[in-house]
Parts: sequence; C-alpha cells; structure tokens
Amino acid sequence: MADALRVCALYPDLMNIYADRGNLLLLERRCAWRGIGFEVTAAGLGDPIDSDAHELFYLGGGQDRDQRLCAYDLVETKRDALHAAAGGGALVLGVCGGYQLLGHSYELGDEHIPGIGLVDLHTVRAEGGDRLIGNVAIEVDLDGDGAGRLLAGFENHGGRTSLGAGEQPLGRVVKGHGNDGRSGVEGVRRGSVIGTYLHGPLLPKNAWFADWLIARATGRETLDPLDDRLEDAAHASARAAAGVA
Repeated sequence: MADALRVCALYPDLMNIYADRGNLLLLERRCAWRGIGFEVTAAGLGDPIDSDAHELFYLGGGQDRDQRLCAYDLVETKRDALHAAAGGGALVLGVCGGYQLLGHSYELGDEHIPGIGLVDLHTVRAEGGDRLIGNVAIEVDLDGDGAGRLLAGFENHGGRTSLGAGEQPLGRVVKGHGNDGRSGVEGVRRGSVIGTYLHGPLLPKNAWFADWLIARATGRETLDPLDDRLEDAAHASARAAAGVA
C-alpha cells in the first residue's frame, strides 16, 4: 500500500481547456483529508517521464493547436514510458482531447494526428464542424461486479470516436451523446487505462470516482469515509442537469 499518490500531469499548461486542474485539486484534497500524501509532477513539451515514478498519469483537453503539439510530443518523448507504466498497472486517465490521444489517431480534415496507441480507437472530426454538446450521464461498472454507478458531466467535442472490436467502453450512455452520438457508449476502459469525454471538470462532479482512482492507485481496498454533503450535492446537480434523477 502506497503512502502517497504520485501523479504525473501531462501538459498542464496546454491541456487544461475544461478546468482540468480541478480534477487534480480534488484528488489532492481528498488525499489530504485522509492523511494520504500527494505529489504532482508536471511534464511538458520535451520532458521525458519515468514510468515507475507515478501511480497516475493524467492528460486533459486542449485546443486543436495545443492538442496537435502535445500529440507529436507524446509520440516522440513519452509514448514508450506510458506503455510501460500502463503495463505495470499505473492508471492513465485521459479526458476529452487527452482521451482522443490515447488511441491510434485523430483525423482532423486532411491531417492525420498520431496517438500513442494505448487503446484501439480512432477519432474523426465530423464534417461540417457539428459538435456533440450537452450534459451527459453514463452508467459504469468499474469493478465488474454488476453494481453500476453513474458518472455525470458535460461533453463538447467535434470528434467521433470509434472503438476497436476488442475494446470495452467506459460506460453506457444514459443521457447525452457519448463517443459518437450513435453507438450508445462512452469512453474506453482497458485495464488501468481510462478515457472519457466527460469534463466540467469530471472529478468534482463525481467524488466517488475520485476515491476509486485513489484507492486503486495506492493499493487500498477501502478509504476512510468523509463528510461528502457538498460533493454529493454537486453530483446530484450534475445528474439533474443531464435529466437523470
């Protein structure tokens, strides 16, 4: 059991368009309230990363220009280390643009932007620029025990993401568009690699999911309970915004 949660924040200056720092802040506070150490290391353009130095690697969303810069840097300087980290059981969480870069490629018009291939998926920008926007709720079963729970958030993406035949989605769309507006699924989950379009940011609206990440990353079966009245209210508000009681 780890004494601290060590997080590598990938490109926090560029991939932070949807208040992604809020996800890191929530993880930090929920660790602190339980006496669990928390360390965050930023890795920007050109910075190598140590696959063994972190339990969680986090990649948020960015504008097309910034996402393009980060995509090529990921492939050139961080891809092998992220594959090694995921292979060793470290969590890799990609949100929105970060989710797209976990796959093989992002087709932006005539441009082919490479991904790092941690999961088998492709993303294509919709013709005409139509975006999938709105509040969203998905049902997930993170532990595979049939006890589904809801993640609620907001989505705003022009890309349509298609999962390969062997990949599993993160969850089933209850309200909203999901990966492509048609398949009824959202995100991807392969072992310790998770990608999702939910932001707004994701974790403050779903503190239970933040706790799941902390417990898994630090090797804890259970976490000390907290007074989550405010967090529960935030989750209820996000669910209500998506039209889910």
